[in-house]
Amino acid sequence: MRRRPNYLAGFGSLVWLFLIGLPLYVMIVATVQPQSDYAGNGPLSFPDRFTLRNYTSAFDSGFGQYFLNTLVVTVCVVGLVLLLVPPLAYAIVRSRSRITSQVFRLFLLGLAIPAQAVIVPMFYLISQAGLYDNLVGVILPTAAFCLPMSALILSGAMRDISPELFEAMAVDGATPRRMFFQLVLPLSRGGLSTIVVFSALQAWNGFLFPLVLTQSDSTKVITLGLYNFQTEHGINIPGLLAAVVLSMVPVLLVYLFARRALIQGLMGVGGK
Repeated sequence: MRRRPNYLAGFGSLVWLFLIGLPLYVMIVATVQPQSDYAGNGPLSFPDRFTLRNYTSAFDSGFGQYFLNTLVVTVCVVGLVLLLVPPLAYAIVRSRSRITSQVFRLFLLGLAIPAQAVIVPMFYLISQAGLYDNLVGVILPTAAFCLPMSALILSGAMRDISPELFEAMAVDGATPRRMFFQLVLPLSRGGLSTIVVFSALQAWNGFLFPLVLTQSDSTKVITLGLYNFQTEHGINIPGLLAAVVLSMVPVLLVYLFARRALIQGLMGVGGK
C-alpha cells in the first residue's frame, strides 16, 4: 500500500529551510561586497561587486590574534574537562559510598549558580592569584563552570554500560583502573564527544569571563575583538560579519565530525 505524501510536512520543511537559509544568505553575501554597496543596496540585495577585502581587513584589525587566543582557551578548557570529568563520572557511577553521592549532589549545585552571581568574587580571586589579564585566568573559571554539566552528561552515559560487562572483567581479574581504560572509556565515546562539543562551545563563545578578567589587546578573544568593527562613526557591518563567519568555521567543523556521537550522548545512549 502506497503512502500518501505529506504535503503539510513538506511545506513546513520549506518554511523552516527559508527561516534558516535567509539569515545565512544575508550574512555570507554581506561579507563579499564592499561596505558602500551594502549600505546602498541593502542587506538582501545580490552584490554587484565581489571582494574579499572584508576578510583581509578582519585580520588587519587583529582577528588573527583574537582567533589564536580563543583557540588556546578552547583547547585548554576541553583538555581540563577531559582530564577531570571521566574519572569523576566513573567514581560517581561505580562507587556505592554515600559520601560520593552527597559530593555529586553538591557538585551539581554548580548548575544552579549563574556566572554573573560569582563574577565579583571570581575577579577578586583571579586578581589575588596574579592571573588577571592572563589567558589562564579565563581558562580556569570557564572550565570550572563546564564541569557540573559535563559530569552529569558523562555519568549518564556510563550508567548505560551493562553491569554484566563489569562483572565479566572482574572475574578475569581486572582492576578498576583497567576497567576504566579498557571498558568504560571506549563505551562512553558518545558521552565524551558530547562534553567535548559542549565545553568547546562554552569556551569559544565565552564573553563574561574574558570581558571582566582581561584588559589588553594581547589577551582578547573573538567575542571581545568583534567590538573593533564598531567606531564612533558607525559599524562596518560587512567586516563584522566576515569576522563572525571566520569565527564560526571551527565550531562547525567540530560539530560535523562529532554530530553522530553528540546526538547519541544527548539521547542518553552513551557509547552503545
